[in-house]
Amino acid sequence: QVSPALRTPRLPVWLCSLSGRHGVLFGTDSRLLSDWKSERPFHLYFYSGQQKQTQTAHLTIDTHSHHWEEAQREGPCSLGKRRPALEMAIRTKWAGATISWKETEPLF
Repeated sequence: QVSPALRTPRLPVWLCSLSGRHGVLFGTDSRLLSDWKSERPFHLYFYSGQQKQTQTAHLTIDTHSHHWEEAQREGPCSLGKRRPALEMAIRTKWAGATISWKETEPLF
């Protein structure tokens, strides 16, 4: 028998398969499950357990920014239109969201 906590998680958790690699994308704010107003800037974390990932990736998601604001923040050495698979997966839920990797190197 499955525990009720497994059927209805208390925190947002997504299992991801990105480019043949598996990982967990999760948040620590339970309001993301029930209150769309909390989908302002919020934080998500990603961990894949891969050898090259030495720490959990800390992402800030902003669903109310605009794509031109993100373009202004990109540095001269940015990858342009190329986006990590994790960002594309996040945008399946929050289309048009701006995603900041903080001090974490983007995982491609």
